[in-house]
Amino acid sequence: MARPTSTARRELGGELRRLRGERRAVDVATALGWSESKLSRIETAHTGITESDLDRLLTLYGVRVEERGRLRDLARRGRVRAWWTPYRSSVPDPYDEYLALEADATLISEWEAQVMPGLLQTDEYARAVIETGADVDDVDVIQRRLDVRMGRAERFFRKDPEPRLDVVLDQGVLLREVGGRQVLVRQLERLLEATEQPGVAVQILPFEAGAHAGLTESFLVLEFGEGTRNPVVHSEGLTGGHFRVKPEEIDVYQEAFDDLRERALSKEESRTVIAESRDRLAR
Repeated sequence: MARPTSTARRELGGELRRLRGERRAVDVATALGWSESKLSRIETAHTGITESDLDRLLTLYGVRVEERGRLRDLARRGRVRAWWTPYRSSVPDPYDEYLALEADATLISEWEAQVMPGLLQTDEYARAVIETGADVDDVDVIQRRLDVRMGRAERFFRKDPEPRLDVVLDQGVLLREVGGRQVLVRQLERLLEATEQPGVAVQILPFEAGAHAGLTESFLVLEFGEGTRNPVVHSEGLTGGHFRVKPEEIDVYQEAFDDLRERALSKEESRTVIAESRDRLAR
């Protein structure tokens, strides 16, 4: 079964189901001259919807013209072919959904306790991470996942307006020789370069910070353009990614990230620690 193109299509489907309310799908489809399966495919995000079809549907639901802008925008974005579509057979469904969210995000706040953030990884560091995945043993799949990871970074930082990436990184990540010592040295050099990018902030949480709000898991909070959608939290597990969208859950993670940022070294101090770690390993 084909996957939805993006979260925009999924979000639109949810809005349309809500607007349909107690109306029977068969009655709505009949009124529009559609098949019931066409309406179902739109609501379940398995197909997009044209602007003219959307207007007819919203007219039937009594949605005023001046209130249709956001839904039209979701429909337009849902019709766009995602850049990672050719790689979908090689990535799990939760990762596919994450890619769509990341593509729309304007701010990502990331706490990472184990590895470098995906958007800042070098290709050789990323390969080492992917090769140790519990569900990967095919060389072609590894290469395709690597291509996707490198493509993410290239496209994320090329967006206009430029998005922001705020990272708090556990100091232990600077010492973990993923891929070997020389791979880590080059990865630390890449991390230093990233700290000079206008939209990137990297802070190191030192060992002496002690207990903190992120002890139980790494996570990131994705935020989007004003008036588009609410923030989403993503965390990674051995069997795939997990998403949290309830406002009360989002608040917990945003407060946790604020706590981590307060405990972390300043951006300038963090650059010093990263450079010192690189230099020690390079000797």
